Amino acid sequence: MAEAAGLVRTYPARAEQTGYDNWNGGTEIWEVQFEVPAQEYARLGAKRAQLDEQITARLKSILEQETQNWYSARIVPENVKRKDWRVEGTGLSRQIRINILDGMRLEDVAWFGKLDEVEFLSRLFDLQQYPSTDSRFKDAAGDIWQHCVNNDDWDRDWVYSDSRFDLVDGPADRFLRFLCEVVHPLVRPDREEVLKLVSHFNGQLSHAGWELYEEERIAGRPRFAYRRIAHNGSRAVSRARTVAEALDAGWMAKEIERLELAVDRDPALAIGTAKELIETCCKTILTKKGVAFTKSEDLGDLTKKVARELQLVPEGITDETKGADNIRLILRNLTQLTNNLAQLRGLYGTGHGRDGQHRGLQPRHARLAVASAVAFIDFVAETYRHRETAKKAS
Repeated sequence: MAEAAGLVRTYPARAEQTGYDNWNGGTEIWEVQFEVPAQEYARLGAKRAQLDEQITARLKSILEQETQNWYSARIVPENVKRKDWRVEGTGLSRQIRINILDGMRLEDVAWFGKLDEVEFLSRLFDLQQYPSTDSRFKDAAGDIWQHCVNNDDWDRDWVYSDSRFDLVDGPADRFLRFLCEVVHPLVRPDREEVLKLVSHFNGQLSHAGWELYEEERIAGRPRFAYRRIAHNGSRAVSRARTVAEALDAGWMAKEIERLELAVDRDPALAIGTAKELIETCCKTILTKKGVAFTKSEDLGDLTKKVARELQLVPEGITDETKGADNIRLILRNLTQLTNNLAQLRGLYGTGHGRDGQHRGLQPRHARLAVASAVAFIDFVAETYRHRETAKKAS
């Protein structure tokens, strides 16, 4: 009895109606719950049932004089609200979010795309559960429709600072889901525009260890999700996927998928695939340019053809020959590095007996090869797109 009395004095209680009995004009059934810390709840163990009975008996003796309702007592563990695990340690700072939103303002991006504001936000939030800022409407769905669709008297970027959705200061998960929705195929079907936005988003998110990545395709268009970046290899793979999208190269996408799975699990395979990725990129660009090549041509031959076809010489350099030589040397070094690492696969791969001191290739070697390959394909793909854009403009 003394322990029960101490518990009642010490811990907060709340009453919750748990039922209703229609006999005798109707009787409400209530439960008074005493919230104790989880550690204390566990310590009490089987004794909790006895304490429940002690407190219930005293409640009845007091309350039966005032009401015909039924009351019982129950000890429950305290529900402690912890910080959102998705926010803790993420480092997705307020400044990074502001930079991304400012970038969308500078590019005059309509965040809701082909949808209207109500349709877009309804994909992320239950707008009927959010309050209205306009007294004429009972929920957020009503006032957003009134001011964005019917009257169109709110600034287009109003959602960035709306406290109901709290994009700048709220959970990282909420902000990242918002970005993924901005580039969703249904919201923004233009693939070029999506790739440009994802590149801008990832440029900021990478500082905090986050990235948007292609999770699946809908009607041939990428749908993006978000994830933490484990290491530089992941960033390189993500960039390679963007290049493949820009070139519309399906086979490159397959090689990139193989790369992603092999960097840590099978470094030798990743190194060989990095070399194949460069070959596929070169062949894709040459095919788009209508330049013939044979199956016997090796990576060096393909690289030379791409360099010649794209005129890989920096604009505005007086000594063009010297500039061309330097560019070719850089490209040759990149491809040679990947070639050398790929040859190691024959030395370190399976199929040969090894002595007890043998050590295989490490993931760091694979990441070096992947980063080198991606640096090459990124440069030539950007140059190809620049040349094609200039040609269309002229």
